[in-house]
Amino acid sequence: MEVTQENKIQIEEIISSMECPKDYECYKSELENLCQTRILGEVVECLEKHSQLCRFSFDFGFGYFCNCPLRKYIARNFNR
Repeated sequence: MEVTQENKIQIEEIISSMECPKDYECYKSELENLCQTRILGEVVECLEKHSQLCRFSFDFGFGYFCNCPLRKYIARNFNR
């Protein structure tokens, strides 16, 4: 997966504005160690088995959605 210089700048901006309990593993692993997600229009659905345990997930009746700025950026910009 190629990350452009523009992507890196945007990712660094996101990282500088948040705290991550997983130490930004999704980015540090070169976008390989990612939680499973699916883009549903404007939201990113979390497909992990224990979604409710993630501090960035929120329940919306029929599923859990991701509220992590970094993970949402990766999902939307890299289709991952």
